[in-house]
Amino acid sequence: MKKLGLAWQIFIGLALGIAVGAIFYGNPLVTAILTPVGDVFIRLIKMIVLPIVISSLVVGIAGSGDMKKLGKIGFKTILYFEIITTVAIVIGLFAGNIFKPGTGIDMSQLAKTDIHQYVNTAENASHHSMADTFVNIVPTNIVQAMGNGDLLAIIFFSVLFGVGISVIGEKGKPVIHFLEAVSETMFWMTNQIMKLAPIGVFALIGVTVAKFGVSSLIPLGKLVIILYLSMFVFVLVVLGIVAKMCGTSIVKILKLLKDEIILAFSTASSEAVLPKLMLKMEQFGCPKSIVSFVVPTGYTFNLAGSALYQSLATLFIVQMYGINLPIWSQISIVVVLMLTSKGMAGVSGASLVVLLATVNSVGLPVEGVALIAGIDRILDMARTVVNVVGNGIASVVVSKWEGQFDHGKADTQK
Repeated sequence: MKKLGLAWQIFIGLALGIAVGAIFYGNPLVTAILTPVGDVFIRLIKMIVLPIVISSLVVGIAGSGDMKKLGKIGFKTILYFEIITTVAIVIGLFAGNIFKPGTGIDMSQLAKTDIHQYVNTAENASHHSMADTFVNIVPTNIVQAMGNGDLLAIIFFSVLFGVGISVIGEKGKPVIHFLEAVSETMFWMTNQIMKLAPIGVFALIGVTVAKFGVSSLIPLGKLVIILYLSMFVFVLVVLGIVAKMCGTSIVKILKLLKDEIILAFSTASSEAVLPKLMLKMEQFGCPKSIVSFVVPTGYTFNLAGSALYQSLATLFIVQMYGINLPIWSQISIVVVLMLTSKGMAGVSGASLVVLLATVNSVGLPVEGVALIAGIDRILDMARTVVNVVGNGIASVVVSKWEGQFDHGKADTQK
């Protein structure tokens, strides 16, 4: 196995997991054995994410220390995120209107999934304004924010802390050295944990297939195919144009991130690839100060894959119930999604929560969400890949925008 690259090892784990899940479909013993293995791998990844984000961001910010420059980077980052996620939402609506995945669906064939755990959260999300998002950026207790995995609050604290270290000069250097050591240690831990990725992927995908089986995709197969094709077009065309404008190519970036793409697809977890994504984008020519800010912020603001899915899934439910939704109502969906999708990254089942909030806000039956929730894991795999690739490209965009993108490093990547 050592002679095989990580991407191939993960791919073999993925294939074996699908095979085992299909063979032992419906067997609770297999699910009981594999679930803890997959959960341990995801927990190992989550364990190192916050230390990496905090140490990398503080060191990167302390290195620049220019508040005016940081403000410009922050504004450009959020502006780009809003533009690209809006494009993703529009593509989802366009695909839904053209291909109509919800028409002709026999709802009696679909298994309902219990979504009560998400309903209350969705009701709160529907009243979640942009002002609330900005208020929640400021943590009242940074330790509590770390415990809750609230990335926006952690980023806010880390930026201020980094600026403070820069301002106090020589006195802050021991702190920088300490955090640099923390960052390097965390990346060493990441490399060790990633050796377990094939086993983690095998367990996670095995559980998914063993629980739902391939047959569960048949009634909703049209939705799955259209979503995957829409994601494919978004990455190759939209993100491809963006990459071209930055003087690089989407193919080069996809090759660079091949390990992370397979891992993200297999685990359906963006967090699983965050440490390696940051490291790869630095190797690609993006400065540490920009990568350490853009990538973690993108995990809340730049969920283009999730936004595309939510707009397409909303239209799927509309069509499934035979409801005629005029264009102005579809525009309202875009506005609602732009608001509710922000600040939800740390919420369990965030995409389902946002979808519930959107469906509820435009007066659609929320039961429709329960009918597609059973295959949400399959859909989540695709949207996670798009989220990861989108955040990688965002680092290139902001670096290029700031005139700090190193084309020499990018050109050396095979």
